[in-house]
Amino acid sequence: MNMTLKPAFGLSGSALKVIAMISMVIDHIALYMMEHGTVLYETMRCVGRIAFPVFAFLIAEGFIHTKSRYRYFFTLLGFAVISEIPWYLLNGADGTHNVMFTLALGVATLMVLENLLQRSMVLGFLWTLGMAGLASWLGVDYEWRGILVIVFFYLFNGFEHYLPYSRGMQFFCTFVLMIHYGGIGAIMACMILYVYNGTRGFVQGSIAQYGFYAFYPIHFILFIQICERSFPGILMFKL
Repeated sequence: MNMTLKPAFGLSGSALKVIAMISMVIDHIALYMMEHGTVLYETMRCVGRIAFPVFAFLIAEGFIHTKSRYRYFFTLLGFAVISEIPWYLLNGADGTHNVMFTLALGVATLMVLENLLQRSMVLGFLWTLGMAGLASWLGVDYEWRGILVIVFFYLFNGFEHYLPYSRGMQFFCTFVLMIHYGGIGAIMACMILYVYNGTRGFVQGSIAQYGFYAFYPIHFILFIQICERSFPGILMFKL
């Protein structure tokens, strides 16, 4: 008996990407262009916390369905390197690195974890902890929590035919890990992911896929231009 929670209708993977991108932009507008501590600022940051769990979910889905996991990893890594320059211009030398590195590390974790789990659960557990620790040491966005969210999405997806209510377990783990950044945002992200219908959606072909990746550094560059023209001296600050 399949007890996995799945809606009969809902959002495609492409729709999830658009929602995550909009959420991310709202978050960054508040972070880089608004006065901190206001009601509007806090509301926008709350909406912005939808982005990462959705991106993490899509990364796990992409890992499962991609034809080339090495290309998947190096694509993410390449855009992470490209995005680091505008990230630095916006955040300064604060020891942190952009979220594309988190996603790339997540894929690297899954690539090895998949093989380790066939040999030993203990080795898989230790590898995951090691990669989570590496993420924290490197200072990538969302640190160890980001890696664990991606791993949990992958595990409960891959074993959904064996584990009851695996979809619910994905959301529970996501909420526990992401509540650190805001409970309401974590709940909204889980609600959006619940209505994922398992379809790819309107984003088809490599050009469209790379366009979504390219949006990340491009939107940072646009923020830099806007901040420099409209808010002189506002750059180089971060929470």
